Amino acid sequence: MIRVAMWSGPRNISTAMMRSWENRSDTFVIDEPFYAHYLSRNNIEHPGRDEVLSNGEIDSAKVSHGLVNDISDSHKIYYQKHMTHHLLDSVNRDWIEKVINCFLIRNPKDMIISYSKIHSEITSDLLGLEQQKEIFDYVRQLTGKTPPIIDSKDVLINPEYILSKFCEIIGVNFSNEMLNWPKGTRDTDGVWGKYWYDGVINSTGFNQYVSKNQEVPDKYKAIYEDSLKLYEDLHYLRIR
Repeated sequence: MIRVAMWSGPRNISTAMMRSWENRSDTFVIDEPFYAHYLSRNNIEHPGRDEVLSNGEIDSAKVSHGLVNDISDSHKIYYQKHMTHHLLDSVNRDWIEKVINCFLIRNPKDMIISYSKIHSEITSDLLGLEQQKEIFDYVRQLTGKTPPIIDSKDVLINPEYILSKFCEIIGVNFSNEMLNWPKGTRDTDGVWGKYWYDGVINSTGFNQYVSKNQEVPDKYKAIYEDSLKLYEDLHYLRIR
């Protein structure tokens, strides 16, 4: 079985990417498996916090064990949607070398503008770019290879081209099933989906890319500038 761990920050196209993979007949997916553990280690007020904690697995060791041991006789690919800021120091990383680690990036300007519409206080930790770069460097040192990076803008502009190249790099056949999917919720959506997934639930494929004309709010300018350098380091190495 091919196990794909996709590391992303929030307000990216991570859920649409999960839909894309789940629509393949040979793939099953998991949605942010370390979310409950992450919330259990801090006091951040996320929508549906109590539901996530009561329905999710708080023990990170059990989560990581499942990520490399759970199997499905009817599927060849196990796609794992991960948020970079969920990988706390309390999570043992031994499992990471047993999966194909990939990275989904987005310009922090777009992330901040999108996130600021639904969250009153944005921090560098919530954006997850520092953690994403750290995980990327960790995987590259571990494997001696540069892990695949996808920029969400590139996917939205030409999903078939980028996903085809991505599939080739990780050793799976591209399928047109990845380009469109039926509207609606999925049993595999996290319990937090009702708070965050309206756009994807009503989608049937990747949206067209639309450039954001707004400026980053003044109170987030410092976070943006710090995050931009991290983003640019990864963006340079992206699939293109």
